Amino acid sequence: MTETTTAPHVLPRFLSAGDTAFVVEFGETVDPVVNRRVMQLGEAARAAGIPGLVDLVPTFRSLLIHYDPLVTSRATVEASLRGLLSDSDSEVREGRLWEFPTLYGNEFGPDLEEVAKRTGLTPERVVELHAGTEYKVYMMGFMPGLAYLGIIPKELELPRRSEPRVRVPAGSVSIAINLTNVYSDESPGGWHLLGRTPVRLFDLHRDPPILLAAGDRVRFRSVAKDVYDELAERVRTGDTSFHPVEAGAMA
Repeated sequence: MTETTTAPHVLPRFLSAGDTAFVVEFGETVDPVVNRRVMQLGEAARAAGIPGLVDLVPTFRSLLIHYDPLVTSRATVEASLRGLLSDSDSEVREGRLWEFPTLYGNEFGPDLEEVAKRTGLTPERVVELHAGTEYKVYMMGFMPGLAYLGIIPKELELPRRSEPRVRVPAGSVSIAINLTNVYSDESPGGWHLLGRTPVRLFDLHRDPPILLAAGDRVRFRSVAKDVYDELAERVRTGDTSFHPVEAGAMA
């Protein structure tokens, strides 16, 4: 998928997704305008209190609708959603702002030097660009707590690594194509690792255990190793408190 900000305002497609779900698809690109329409319909559907609606799952470009077939039918839910589409200019609630302290480079960001070389930038400029951008949570990913954040500065856009790693540590801050993310747990991965944050995106000892939600905003703050070590130790000893920040405030 590629970024664009000029997506045409076309009518969405309603697609089947099994016996108890269907998809409302607004486009085919990672696009702020398309994603805004996804979020608008999701918020309108929640506010409408449609009977039998079980869950709504937003993605980059579509909204997955789960419903209870013992309470309602797809036709009924779809009709309700189509009626909400007319309110296409409604405001979307601004998500929470999170600021993640991040240690860039060295063993915490082993791909920083390579990213700098491939983009023709210095490592310092790569960090400046990445940490100087506010990102939106477009959708939640393939493991609990992982969020896809965008859009990164065009100067940093690179395809995924040709050889994925077998193990990527939890907290790793990475980029690929036009997105960035934080690995919420150790897993294989093929994105370029720029740094690491001690913030846990998924923690069963926290309520709720998943930190981010679609529509939230994230920015990364470059910190020194002593600051990172102090924060990491707090997390290791059971400090699960981490709160959204006001614009301009420090985490």
